[in-house]
Amino acid sequence: MTQSLPIDPARFLSDLHALRGFGQAGPGVVRPAFSEADIASRAWLTGRMQEAGLATHMDPAGNLFGLTDGPSLLIGSHSDTQPEGGWLDGALGVVMGLEIARAARAAGVAISCVSFQDEEGRYGALTGSDIWVGNTPLLEADLFQARDGQSFAEGRRAVAHLAEDGFVDPARFTGFLEAHIEQGPVLDLSGEAVGVVTSIVGSRQIQVTVSGQQNHAGTTPMSMRKDAFQAAVQIATRLNERLQNVVTPQTVWTIGHFRLSPNAPSIVPGQAVFTVQWRDGEEDRLQRMDDVILAVLDEVATETGLTVEAERLRQSLTPVPMHAPYQAALAEAAEAVVPGKWRRMPSGALHDASNVSRRLPVGMLFVPSIGGISHNFDEDTAEADLVTGLRVLARAAAALAP
Repeated sequence: MTQSLPIDPARFLSDLHALRGFGQAGPGVVRPAFSEADIASRAWLTGRMQEAGLATHMDPAGNLFGLTDGPSLLIGSHSDTQPEGGWLDGALGVVMGLEIARAARAAGVAISCVSFQDEEGRYGALTGSDIWVGNTPLLEADLFQARDGQSFAEGRRAVAHLAEDGFVDPARFTGFLEAHIEQGPVLDLSGEAVGVVTSIVGSRQIQVTVSGQQNHAGTTPMSMRKDAFQAAVQIATRLNERLQNVVTPQTVWTIGHFRLSPNAPSIVPGQAVFTVQWRDGEEDRLQRMDDVILAVLDEVATETGLTVEAERLRQSLTPVPMHAPYQAALAEAAEAVVPGKWRRMPSGALHDASNVSRRLPVGMLFVPSIGGISHNFDEDTAEADLVTGLRVLARAAAALAP
């Protein structure tokens, strides 16, 4: 029989709402990595971990650990937010990790917790966990820049008074569990309480620059224009047409950032810069989409006579299957807590578990997002569902902890 951990749902919800107070903006939160609100929240988390009897360690990248003695199971997520973020994205997994580690310590079970830094990509993507697993050296990451021009090195100076030398060795952990809101509508629409994640999709991203000729919008004939915006529209339209032959209903692609220059109503734009991001659970399909996208860029450049360049961004991640025994433990816990009201499902969003899987076995659990809304101030989940997720995760953690 799985050992029961003495979790306290009321304490868990109290901590979750307390964390919400750092950077709260209406129903949402503004707590980007290394902002004043983020630093204050990490100081508060440090105190809560220490009160739970955990040894704290913030590494030079800003990742905050609450450690128990000896080998242990690690549970957590991230507590930074989007520029206009929801109150649960990442924070839920951090506070679940804190509550379960605290309960485990009281029960003599070896569980530690973590809040990774810059998962939301102010400086990159999944930055803190990327550094922690050794995928990107800290000195290289220090060169990453936020959109306001601040480097990661400049950002992390803000936590120099909290950070310690050195990184926690991943080898001290036996595995990693991450809980998260679904950030999609599946569980909410089906009325199911939790989702056991089977895999995390892979992602690729490029930045496209279309260079034409800036000119007067009133005197330049349409036939003589080298309009960068019109070429960008052609690219977007053709991508929607051509990718239909490659993708599945679960595949997604997005032009999410777009900038025109000089961006004035009476000037034919001379330059368009935009991102193209695509996600799928199969590496082969990601590559076929890659081929289609680059072919479209070449076609439009040839037909319009404009220059079209693509820069590959560092956010590329391969699809990651969840560790089978961890999936099994989460499924067994879900059936015990909410029999018949759970499902297995892939994650269309990226998570720190993608990086951690390079060093440790990983598993993930989802709870419903009301209306499927996330990365939005209106993001929310019913408290009953939050507590159900905690109970399922704690049960699985007790089975998996050394």
